[in-house]
Order: sequence, then C-alpha cells, then structure tokens
Amino acid sequence: MLASDLACALDPAVFAASLGIVPDDWQAGVLRTRSKRLLLLCSRQSGKSTTTAVLALHRALYEPNSLVLLVSPSLRQSSELFRKVTTLLRGVEPAPARIEDNRLSLELANGSRVVSLPGSEATVRGYSGAALIVEDEAARVDDALYEAIRPTLATSDGDLVLLSTPFGARGHFWDAWANGGDAWERVRVTADDCPRISREFLDGERAALGALAFRSEYLVEFVDTVDQVFSSDHIRAALDDGVLPLWGVA
Repeated sequence: MLASDLACALDPAVFAASLGIVPDDWQAGVLRTRSKRLLLLCSRQSGKSTTTAVLALHRALYEPNSLVLLVSPSLRQSSELFRKVTTLLRGVEPAPARIEDNRLSLELANGSRVVSLPGSEATVRGYSGAALIVEDEAARVDDALYEAIRPTLATSDGDLVLLSTPFGARGHFWDAWANGGDAWERVRVTADDCPRISREFLDGERAALGALAFRSEYLVEFVDTVDQVFSSDHIRAALDDGVLPLWGVA
C-alpha cells in the first residue's frame, strides 16, 4: 500500500491509472510535465478537462497547503470542472479527510484547497499564493480575468495551465499560443488524435457544422468565427507599424 501511494505521489499518470483512467500518450505527457506554463489546444471531447482535473486533485492531495484555482468563462463551467475533481476524489482510497466540501470548493485535512471561481476578474483578486491555476475554455475567458488571476502566482512559483478549443485569432489564449515563445509548453490534440472519437461521428459533424466550425472545434485551427465582419487577415493587413497615429503622440 505504501509503495502504491508513493508511486501515485511521484507520478500523476500512475495516480490517474489508480482512479481507473488510462491516459492517452498526450495525457500522460501533460500529467508528467515539469513545465510551469502549459497550453492545451485540444479538440472537443478529447479528455482535456479530465486531464486537468487529475492534475488539480494530485496537486491538492500530494502537496499539502496547496491552493488550486479553477477558472472558466462562467461559474457553471468552473463548477463542471470542479465536479470532475470531486468525482475523482471519491475514487481515492483511503478517502482523504475533508474539512470543507461544498458546491464550489473543498478543503482537505492537509490544508490544500480547490476553489472554482466565477468568470469575473473581481472574484479572483482576494486570492494569493496559488500552487496551480487551471483556466478552462481559455479562449473564451475575458482578458481582464486572465490579467487579474496571473498575479496570484507571484509569490508561490505556481503553475498555470490554459486549456481550450480555439475561438478565432484573438484574446490571450491565442496570443500565448502564437506569440508566447519559449515561456509556454504547447500541446495540440485534434479529434483525429483521440481514439474515442469515431470517423463516422466526425463525418457527421463536418456536414452538420460547416467547415469553419468543424475546423475550430475538432481540428483546433484558429479560424475566423462566423460572426466576424472582417477577416483576421484583412485586419492584420490594415495595420502598419511604420505609420504614426494622427493624434495622441507627444
């Protein structure tokens, strides 16, 4: 029992297996990474939320006094990710003692907390010293919320994981993916990489959704959204750093 618990503590992929989850190769890589900043650009239903729920629970169980924050565009979405964490927790044996356990947060006897937060920057400013932040559906999270959550890592040397399908070439998730450089480890998973998604299902989705939505949701391409008035290429072509603005320059 001690050897098994030690193996789970040292290897989050082994911990996932102990909960009945057989990780795909990319999931095992994410669970074992040492990167402090991680971008998961993943197809719908590829297992990205389950992977990060395992990460969150592993951090809370095996690193006492850890604060894990779950952030999404809405409280409902954060609650769904939190529910995955609590469901996984029920599979841990022996069951860890809990000090607090409610719809939005839990606290373990080892001092660790997992908290799901609404999609508003005002709700995150009271937190500090986060060991891990998981931002779900990051492409749809408001940039102001992202900017407000990052300082909670300032004194903790904590980890930041952004996971999402694309939502056009805009926002902090796209910017980190396209322009973040070596500060980020990037993992890209299309529907074709997921053995649980059949070719027949994808063919039906391609016909039902149309090319743009299918490429975004399942091929994880940063294509323009259907409601854009101007294409991203046209907007970028209209910009010129060599032209000074007509006003506002001293």
